[in-house]
Amino acid sequence: MKRLIKAIPLVGPIAVKINRLINQLNHEFPGSKNYWEKRYQDGGNSGAGSYNKLAEYKADVLNDFVQNNHIENIIEYGCGDGNQLQLAKYPSYVGFDVSQNAIDRCNHLFVEDRTKKFKLLDEYKGEVAQLTMSLDVIYHLIEDQVYFSYMKRLFESSSRFVAIYSSNSDGQQYKQSPHVKHRKFTDWVEKNQPNWQLLHYIPNKYPYIEDNYDNGSFSDFYIWKIRE
Repeated sequence: MKRLIKAIPLVGPIAVKINRLINQLNHEFPGSKNYWEKRYQDGGNSGAGSYNKLAEYKADVLNDFVQNNHIENIIEYGCGDGNQLQLAKYPSYVGFDVSQNAIDRCNHLFVEDRTKKFKLLDEYKGEVAQLTMSLDVIYHLIEDQVYFSYMKRLFESSSRFVAIYSSNSDGQQYKQSPHVKHRKFTDWVEKNQPNWQLLHYIPNKYPYIEDNYDNGSFSDFYIWKIRE
């Protein structure tokens, strides 16, 4: 039957699309938190942006910024599996994540490093740092309320700087995945965080290459400073 359908002009491609839609409906997205917990449980990692040359690029930008601005403490929301963090040079760091599996990986990876601590996001108790960071996270916040809460905490828990590495568009130019929702987050910042000014916009050294996430990224750096 499948061969017959595909052999019919126009009907074949339409049938394939319908079949894909049915499969998507039968496998609904479980939510941002559940998606990442299962991904790490199944042996997955934080994604291409946390490895190889993209990880090195991010580390170069952030290490220079931390050193040049004499930053002593940092909070990252979405620490992931910790691979990116191995390249970091931070005096004091706290990493939060929604996945217990990710936190366990980080605790194991940095078991002898006293400068780093890791906690579940649900364990946040009002910690504040000179720099808060969000690296390749915002476009993974599918639910609007999760996104709004995340952004609010990201800015309100910083005393000096906020660094975001993310896409900043509606994503129409990119292929969509169930765990990805691109947002023009600078609009949210402008509307909701008037006490912050954009200090640096740094275009990616390795821009996005279609279907090749290992060699390019749709994320750029946006660094804010609180108005004095």
